[in-house]
Amino acid sequence: MLFFYKLSLMLYALILRIAALFHPKAKLFIEGRRGLLLKIKAQMGNETRPRVWMHCASLGEFEQGRPLLESIRASYPQYAIVLTFFSPSGYQVRKSYKGADFVFYLPLDNASNAKHFIADIYPSLAIFVKYDLWYYYLRVLHQKQIPTLLIDAIFRPQQGFFRWYGAVQRQMLRFCSQLFIQDTPSVQLLSSVGIEHVMVSGDTRFDRVLAVAKASKPIERIEQLSQHYNLLIAGSTWAEDEQLMAQFLPHLPSNWKLILVPHEVDESRISSIEKLFSGKAKRWSEWREHQSLTEPVLVVDTIGLLLKMYRYGKIAWIGGGLGKGGVHNVLEAAVYGLPCAYGPVYHKYQEAVDLIACNAAVCCTTGNDLIRYFNELVHSEEKYQTSSEAAKHYVASKSGATQIILNYLVAKNWLKTP
Repeated sequence: MLFFYKLSLMLYALILRIAALFHPKAKLFIEGRRGLLLKIKAQMGNETRPRVWMHCASLGEFEQGRPLLESIRASYPQYAIVLTFFSPSGYQVRKSYKGADFVFYLPLDNASNAKHFIADIYPSLAIFVKYDLWYYYLRVLHQKQIPTLLIDAIFRPQQGFFRWYGAVQRQMLRFCSQLFIQDTPSVQLLSSVGIEHVMVSGDTRFDRVLAVAKASKPIERIEQLSQHYNLLIAGSTWAEDEQLMAQFLPHLPSNWKLILVPHEVDESRISSIEKLFSGKAKRWSEWREHQSLTEPVLVVDTIGLLLKMYRYGKIAWIGGGLGKGGVHNVLEAAVYGLPCAYGPVYHKYQEAVDLIACNAAVCCTTGNDLIRYFNELVHSEEKYQTSSEAAKHYVASKSGATQIILNYLVAKNWLKTP
């Protein structure tokens, strides 16, 4: 099975090189790894502190692991933090992240890259977030007896770990020193394939959204707008979500505004949204402070504002659930008590399932579904308050995963206090 793993990685690298000729993200992926090991060796050469390494696939996994990373930095300030990303969408956004001392792409997984990378950063502790596991890196860490954690993982029967062809994937889990899992069914699945070094800790994303909600700074323009209008926040939208919003818009009351925050904000995407809403949309970048917003739709054409904007919303539409990729982060809205709606592709996200189960969210397949849900909330203060309180209570009840992992590190004494 290892032969097929190596073959798949070689084919993947070849496909990326071809794709880089046409696609900007693939180009960033390839260019970001040119001379990467030499760059890492040079930057790490003068670092004398012990190190903690966290690896994330992309931006979402980073935000998930961030509470633990920042807690380790606060508790063990004598350690240098090395942060790596697999995807350009994570690296490009967080390459200047102040909470880490070094931020790199992860070199592609093979025996040579893993050997040299681990030798150069030589961590006292390695942390992988959720799913982005790589055989050769984990094997070297295991061989060198470097404590290695997998955090925030959740497992399902259809995953390769539990298939006849999943020997390499199962071995990756065995290379880890400890697995921190979101739920009990995942523990039972892992036990069925002989993996027992498991602890249910929950999901550190709950700690992250609670901390950000508590510390978020005001967005003055949105705060002023929310004093005059109710806000429907449509976050992390794709084309399918925007089509549904266009169907819904004629039913939006005059005392409401739609704040549309696309998942991607390149010029072609923003232009297509403006065309879809046909003169009814205003760009965030063109909306000046103290200028009234006459259009019913505000399109946020910059990144980094969504989580802060949710605090001003009344209801949220969470994008992604109408496409194959699935719904995006529902917790960012739920933490503020926003009743949520999203498309039908949500079942692999436990928090999205849970929010529907506790009546804090609904699944909408069509514009008419959203119209009905919106009208129910608007015309029944009791229903609105019940949904809002359920959302806030759900998020608050799931906090604490970060502390569980920190307590484990203290018990193991893998990191030394100052």
